[in-house]
Amino acid sequence: MTSNAQASALSPEDVARRVFDAAVAGLGLLISSPVLLVAAVAIRLDSPGPAIFRQKRVGLNGAPFEILKFRTMRVDAEKVGAQLTVGADPRITNVGAFLRAWKIDELPQLANVVKGEMALVGPRPEVPRYVELYTPEQRRVLSVRPGITDPASIEFRNESELMAEQPDPERYYREVIMPRKVQLNLDYLARRSLGTDLGILFATAKAVLLGRGGEGA
Repeated sequence: MTSNAQASALSPEDVARRVFDAAVAGLGLLISSPVLLVAAVAIRLDSPGPAIFRQKRVGLNGAPFEILKFRTMRVDAEKVGAQLTVGADPRITNVGAFLRAWKIDELPQLANVVKGEMALVGPRPEVPRYVELYTPEQRRVLSVRPGITDPASIEFRNESELMAEQPDPERYYREVIMPRKVQLNLDYLARRSLGTDLGILFATAKAVLLGRGGEGA
């Protein structure tokens, strides 16, 4: 399908959502630029390595893209441990623990939104190896742009602490948490609207401010 055909297939609400997302994300980058700068400097001073962490995730219609985050772990984290973060993971840096608690590590994803790879609200993008486990029904979550936040991010805001209580965190994630996350997002797709998205944004802000976030994916 050509880009013109894709554009014509978009509903007025899809166009409005994309314009809203890009405008808010652009403004967010501008307003948060002092915080972004301070965070980047703190990361570089705290531990060796780049300030930005890039990871391949699965996006709209299964297309891969690089999600952007502030680096909160040592540079060789994925070589010495799992892709999942469990409890007080020793790979997390001192500055990284603070950034995670306040979700500041997620701010670079505003650039993903401006680029059109992500939305403000939508199913959180997974790494390819977990998407490979999706059933055809579960793959419906790939029919929209992935988001910075979603209903699952709110419900599982303390995900890493929850997995730390399990004897096999990896298995628990695959068999319990991931299916629940996908179901929450399928339910979200059934009632998705600009109004619903605004409600999720406010609920996310409340969860971060009152509960100091958690460790989402």
